[in-house]
Amino acid sequence: MQHPTGPPPLPRHQGQGGATGPVSPPHAPGWAQPGPPHPAAPPPRPEAALPPVPSSPTEPDAGTGATTLAVLLIGPAGAGKTTVARHWAARRPVPTAHISLDDVREWVCSGFADPKAGWNEHSEAQYRLARRTCGFAARNFLANGISCILDDAVFPDRPVVGLGGWKRHVGPGLLPVVLLPALETVLERNAQRSGNRRLSDEEVASIHGRMAGWYGSGLPIIDNTKYDVETTARVLDEALARSIASPPSW
Repeated sequence: MQHPTGPPPLPRHQGQGGATGPVSPPHAPGWAQPGPPHPAAPPPRPEAALPPVPSSPTEPDAGTGATTLAVLLIGPAGAGKTTVARHWAARRPVPTAHISLDDVREWVCSGFADPKAGWNEHSEAQYRLARRTCGFAARNFLANGISCILDDAVFPDRPVVGLGGWKRHVGPGLLPVVLLPALETVLERNAQRSGNRRLSDEEVASIHGRMAGWYGSGLPIIDNTKYDVETTARVLDEALARSIASPPSW
């Protein structure tokens, strides 16, 4: 007997306990079965930040130990920044990266703006770009538990683009240390350089004189005139341990 108003309703099935409900219609051949819901997108990763600096190391005189930290080694051309930074990083008991501003700046091959040819908007722009790139790399290393040491000739009379700029790029936990040997030592070391990194004696003397402004700044200063590389790296580590225990105000 046909239903007076249309096709008969779908049959209802009876489950346990007498509960009833509509029977789902079968899927036609070739139709895809409904899949599981898409997983929620992972939350965005927070911006890398410097790890917290402990209030005081266990043994301040023993050096930085296994502390994860970011260091800025400051000094004039010929002070030995790159050599000391590389030596210090290689001999730490925990993973530590060395990031050289000059190395990053010289990634520019075609169109390299050599400051020795005169400071202009192109050389200034390339220095700013190199500093931002170094800062980005430092934050990435730190976010993955790797310490880092950067080196740059930062002038005390240019806080915005110098020390203040590095603080913005890396973070407020950055520990600056000044490497400042005697002028005669700097001139001798600079004379052994070649290529873009060798400056004239006049330029070296001018930079060294400006660096003397760091005295009285409160930053730790190492006169490595009579130190070899290994001794300088050890003194650097001791200075950093003191900075961790009592961070300089800058």
